[in-house]
Amino acid sequence: MSRPRVLAALVTLAVLVPSAPATAATGGRPAPPGPGGWSAAWTAAHHHPVPGNEWDGPNWSTDGFADASVRQVVRVSAGGALVRVRLSNRYGTRPLRLAGATIGRSGGGAAVRPGTLRPLTFDRRLSTSIPPGAEATSDPVALPVRALDALTVTLYDAHGSGPATFHQTGLTTTYRASGDHRFDRGAAAFAGETSQAWYYLAGVDVAGSRTRGTVVAFGDSHTDGYGSTPGADNRYPDELAEQLLAAGRPLAVANAGISGNKLLADSPCYGERGTRRFGGDVLEQPGVRAAVVLIGLNDIGAGGYPDFGCGASPVVTTGQLVAGHRALIRAARARGVTVIGATLPPIKNATGYDSPEKEAVRDALNHWIRTSGEYDAVADLDRILADPADPDALNPAYDHGDHLHLNDAGAARAAAAVAALVR
Repeated sequence: MSRPRVLAALVTLAVLVPSAPATAATGGRPAPPGPGGWSAAWTAAHHHPVPGNEWDGPNWSTDGFADASVRQVVRVSAGGALVRVRLSNRYGTRPLRLAGATIGRSGGGAAVRPGTLRPLTFDRRLSTSIPPGAEATSDPVALPVRALDALTVTLYDAHGSGPATFHQTGLTTTYRASGDHRFDRGAAAFAGETSQAWYYLAGVDVAGSRTRGTVVAFGDSHTDGYGSTPGADNRYPDELAEQLLAAGRPLAVANAGISGNKLLADSPCYGERGTRRFGGDVLEQPGVRAAVVLIGLNDIGAGGYPDFGCGASPVVTTGQLVAGHRALIRAARARGVTVIGATLPPIKNATGYDSPEKEAVRDALNHWIRTSGEYDAVADLDRILADPADPDALNPAYDHGDHLHLNDAGAARAAAAVAALVR
């Protein structure tokens, strides 16, 4: 889902196939879910480079990086004795030639905790070259981490990357500095330039713990976290990880949301359609055992919009949306992955999304999700998040302010509904 802004074109629904990029340097195949095996503990779903905007602020994706260090801080949802990093050049136009990369435990801001900084290697080499459309996985690194630890990954590109594969709505500060600062423990070199996006960083995996695999949250801006407090890790998947940890349930949580994303439509601004990217962004995650699907509201809400630069948005029917959800369910079942459906939250009074016709489609899709029995379980976010005085409207206690997106309290409430279903 996205705030009212330019939106993507609806294209003909295709048969869902996994869309994971080719692998450049694998560092070994992911182990099956289970204690000791690799589990995705943090992820970002990528999309094409796009200019910054007034909602997300500036980003560096269209120009990329040359003789620059990019320092990114992420919070992992599970711990382990070993970590590894996945990097993506899926949308690059030239090879991504990294001179090197490091990982360490965050010391706050751009600082790294003393004694934790480690070099990353790829097939035992400090440097790596990732072709356009490909992904690379680092070799395992001995760096003990705990669930909810913040890790710092620093990449140095000496050559010039060209446009950067990235994730726009990071809601977390990323730092850039000229020159090679991979091994800087302090933050001084990174004081000048910041962004709220992630670049190239596709995932951080952990192994060597009792973690029993990964739950992947899939969807649009409700999953991506738009509306939650920036820098606070209060997206609903973050809250889900915290609640599972507090309950003593050893599961990792990975976030595969993209703000503005649609189930049925590709967009140069908001990512490949959900039916296309589900394979790579969800089913190829190391250790995946369950997926939570919350998507379709942008297909409905943007239906009828003209092309403002990211494609037109034809009106969609309930039948088309049901067919899209069924494609996701079939793909998950074929891989032995439990799939949990979430009903679409209320949209009344949301500018550009609220009309009687759109509300009728949302209601009909929610009825199917709720009653068809095709999902393994259902988190009924529509009812849980609704205003008790007006079931078509978002509860003011959970409203970010646009009658569409969730604030921190709404994200925590959604997480609780999902946590009750995850096994």
